[in-house]
Amino acid sequence: MKNFIKKTALIVTLAASIIPASYAQKRVEILNVSYDPTREFYQELNPIFIKQWREQTGQELTIRQSHGGAGKQARSVIDGLEADVVTLALAYDIDAIGEKTGKIAPDWQSQLANNSSPYTSTIVFLVRKGNPKGIKDWDDLVKPGVSVITPNPKTSGGARWNYLAAWGYAENKYGSAEEAEKFVTQLYKNVPVLDSGARGSTNTFVQRGIGDVFLSWENEAFLAVNELGPDKFEIIVPSVSILAEPPVTVVTGNAERRGTVDVSKAYLDFLYTAEGQSLAAKHYYRPTYPNLVDPKLLKNFPTVTTFTIDEAFGGWQQAQKAHFSDGGFFDKIYQR
Repeated sequence: MKNFIKKTALIVTLAASIIPASYAQKRVEILNVSYDPTREFYQELNPIFIKQWREQTGQELTIRQSHGGAGKQARSVIDGLEADVVTLALAYDIDAIGEKTGKIAPDWQSQLANNSSPYTSTIVFLVRKGNPKGIKDWDDLVKPGVSVITPNPKTSGGARWNYLAAWGYAENKYGSAEEAEKFVTQLYKNVPVLDSGARGSTNTFVQRGIGDVFLSWENEAFLAVNELGPDKFEIIVPSVSILAEPPVTVVTGNAERRGTVDVSKAYLDFLYTAEGQSLAAKHYYRPTYPNLVDPKLLKNFPTVTTFTIDEAFGGWQQAQKAHFSDGGFFDKIYQR
């Protein structure tokens, strides 16, 4: 009997030794710092992951969310907001966090598939029912009397995608950066207000009724149509747009200190599972692995001709320096 007790105690001790120390806590909390349009997606995904984590580890997990313009969110993390993970609108903002805090490794984009982007999106036009201004493509946005709603590229990741989509279209069509600059300058002359984030611009267009066309993340446009009805808004797909790749990563410096590395990694890995990919598609993000998703969900997405940030601008570092840093093209354009 004594030997049996000793053996049992040994087994229990060994079992305890192979459970990660972070699971020994009965409760754990992580903070996901994200950008504006992901609210509804993560509100649905989080409880599903929490349940799965509890079943796998016995640990009670709380996931807190923070949303805002991507640039502003990145600045908050740089200034000390203790994010365990960031799920932002563009790679440059995550690079900036890593460079200024040392809490994210330089090779973070190689740690998850598709450059750490579990879903993609693009930029489309949201117009009012009947499309009273006859907006079909980018050239229509620079016409006199057309009011364009888009956020501020200084604070919003979505706004930077909007801006670069317009610039890339114009440079390809008109053949030079000089012509693209003229085109984008005229476009911003038609912008009556610059909100700090994409959701703010959605509210300006949808709730306040300002503007003729809203340059929108595809998922935001679908959300507006579905919530308020196809009798109020229409989605216009331009002839060409940009492939938006919103990336995710663990803020390792914070997660290591807080003992949340394992759960943070598992949380981001979950985005690449069939369940995570299906939820992304349900919320109108284009899944990285469409083969994992019910084809019925994929029928929502129109065919769009896209170019990438690397193809048109040489990557985010070059695009940020040329267009959005102090004294860049956007400052020159908006001061005219």
